[in-house]
Amino acid sequence: MSVSLKQIRYFVAAAETGRISQAAIDLNVSQSAVTAAIQQLEATVCARLLERTPNGVTVTMEGSRFLSQGRHILAAVAEAVRDTQMSAGPLFGTIRVGVTYTVSGYFLPRHQMRFKASFPGITIELFEAPRDVLERALVDGALDLAVMLVSNLRDNAMLTSETLLRSPRRLWLAPEHPLTRAERVHLADVATYPYVMLTVDEAKHTSMRYWNNASLEPKTVFRTSSVEAVRSMVAGGMGIAILSDLIYRPWSLEGQRIETRVIEDEVPSMDIGLAWRRDTKPSEAAMAFRDFMRFAVAGVGPARPPVSMDHRHQAEEAIEI
Repeated sequence: MSVSLKQIRYFVAAAETGRISQAAIDLNVSQSAVTAAIQQLEATVCARLLERTPNGVTVTMEGSRFLSQGRHILAAVAEAVRDTQMSAGPLFGTIRVGVTYTVSGYFLPRHQMRFKASFPGITIELFEAPRDVLERALVDGALDLAVMLVSNLRDNAMLTSETLLRSPRRLWLAPEHPLTRAERVHLADVATYPYVMLTVDEAKHTSMRYWNNASLEPKTVFRTSSVEAVRSMVAGGMGIAILSDLIYRPWSLEGQRIETRVIEDEVPSMDIGLAWRRDTKPSEAAMAFRDFMRFAVAGVGPARPPVSMDHRHQAEEAIEI
């Protein structure tokens, strides 16, 4: 039995959303279709990729490895489709791209490598900085584009943005934590246990917004800008945390397991996207980068509506696999 692209796409959607039902909605198919595809995939690779729980599904260690490769496969297919539709010759130029910490560490590198392979004549100059610095640089013309957490974007008057990826936030906890046995987990439940607060990329301010909206406050025992520190402390049972799936890994550096649970209350996703100055006409190199990112991320996430392209590209709907 061979592995199909549909099976990979359905698995990636279920792994990223944490729920078969939500994956089915994003894919516009039935829940049974998603379940069957994943079961066929697991039978083919002879490994359990997802653990079924009352709150949804979590990725196993084998599933985590397959998820990384599955994303690469879907992105490569998206890139192949895009390349066959390009009608112009090679492009040349330099684009100045700003990135925030989370983007540079967990999102951009794999896309940047593929972009460089597809557009060897375009040089990308990367600048890592906090959100407010990137916004000022975009407004001042010091940057052409930024790949950042657009859910944190403030200057909507001067800047425009486009969301590429919505990464759900879930509860991280050690396997033996009492909340792993709860049928449903609410913020009120989380508030009763020691909490590890991530501060990088304005994570603290973002989290406190939804805590305040719920009229609750986490029992914070440690604040850190290090994702690995959060991972180690959560896996060691020192606290729990609510963080994005994008930065989730099922194991700490010490080899201890980390589990996730869906939060029943409204917790916003972490949205990664592109931002640029509203009244500036982008160069052909910048347009190529924007178009490339749209296609690349469409290959690893839920189906997206068609995007308009310039004269070098044809309009294409999100890849159906």
